[in-house]
This record gives sequence, C-alpha cells and structure tokens, in this order.
Amino acid sequence: MSNKKQKKGPGKIFDSFSTAVTKITGKPISFIIAFVVIIVWAISGPFFHFSDTWQLVINTGTTIITFLMVFVIQQSQNKDTIAVHLKLNELIAATKGASNRLIDVEDLTPTELDTLKKFYVTLSKLAEKENDISCTHTIEEAEDLHHEKIQTTRPKGNKK
Repeated sequence: MSNKKQKKGPGKIFDSFSTAVTKITGKPISFIIAFVVIIVWAISGPFFHFSDTWQLVINTGTTIITFLMVFVIQQSQNKDTIAVHLKLNELIAATKGASNRLIDVEDLTPTELDTLKKFYVTLSKLAEKENDISCTHTIEEAEDLHHEKIQTTRPKGNKK
C-alpha cells in the first residue's frame, strides 16, 4: 500500500521498535548470543565464588529482559492477529456461499463461540455422511431448513 497513512507519536515508535526487536530476537544468532552469555556467566562462577551477587546478576538481567519482552512480543502478536483476522475476513467476504456472519467472529462471547463450534461440529458430522467431498452446508442453509421445519410443525393459527 503506497498511500499508507502514517501514525505519529509513541504508538508508531513502539510499533516500529517492537517489530524490529521481534525480528532480531527471532533469529538463531540471538539465541546463540543468549546461550553464550549464560555459558560465560556459568564459567565466571568460580571466580566470584558462586556468590549471591553472581547469582543476582543473571536473575535480575533475565527477569528484566523477560518482563520487557512480554510487552514487545504482545504488541507484535496483536498486530499479527489483526492482520490475520482481516485477511480471513476478506476471504469470507469474497467467497460465494460463505457465511458473512463469521466476519469479526473473534468479538463473540465464549458462549456464542461455543454455540458456533457446536454448529460446525454438526456440519462436520453431516459432511462425513456425504459421499460427495464437494458437498457443503452454510449457516444460511441450516437456517432455511430450520425455518422450513418450524413452518411445517407449527400449528396453522400460531404465527411468529
């Protein structure tokens, strides 16, 4: 996208920083460097008589790094999750026969998600019974069948 609107302020700076940090720390060289630091620390133990200060150095250092990395990784994860949701929403919106109700499904409550999951488990079981692998069912087809069933089972004088 060549005409991206640039964010300004601390949010943009943190986003750029977290993207860079996660790319760097996700490389094998970062692991190797961290491993070497631990080895050097372990080897230095006898020189410091395995003192409390010697142990405190590694404990404090790793705790601080871990604490800060949680926020950096979460920022990158949030951004990636939103991007994946948008891509999936585009596929749903562009696919004929797909249920548009699944767009923004991540905003449903746990109870609603459980209900939706049960629906798809049921569809999966129905699909297993079909000999045609291309046979598919949508939420709308299921609703149509449900409404047909209601119309045929409801007494004639009772309209809702």
